[in-house]
Amino acid sequence: MAGTTDVLVREMTLEDYDKVYDLWLKIQGFGIRSLDDSREGVERFLKRNPTTSVVAEQNDRIVGAILCGHDGRTGFFYHVCVAKDCRNRGIGHRMAHFAMRALQAEGINKVGLVAFKTNKMGNEFWHKVGWTEREDMNYYDFVLNDENITNFIR
Repeated sequence: MAGTTDVLVREMTLEDYDKVYDLWLKIQGFGIRSLDDSREGVERFLKRNPTTSVVAEQNDRIVGAILCGHDGRTGFFYHVCVAKDCRNRGIGHRMAHFAMRALQAEGINKVGLVAFKTNKMGNEFWHKVGWTEREDMNYYDFVLNDENITNFIR
């Protein structure tokens, strides 16, 4: 198996969309929204956050991705994933650091993410690399568009 030195971690562009979406479809437990995760939705996100999202590429294959943006105050990670056959090689850690450095360059001092409680592997990863689970707050959603359906990959 190849190491991480042959994996390029770089800024995500819209040209990466098809390969990133293909990766998302292979991530068990992943939730993909019909509108937000469409090509148009990701294009809108990348235009608003042109330097902070990241992909990991190996031999012309996208093996990891993070959608990362901010509101001018706090950064946020969405859809953090690494291909199953490329896990436990430090790729997720490298991508997270790349995105955090991009946020810092834009003056952002804090970053957060949501990991589904049922995502055991993801939660273990974030704990292992030093992230703090918040127990002092509740997370709320209000759906503005009922057509933005989340489909979970099984």
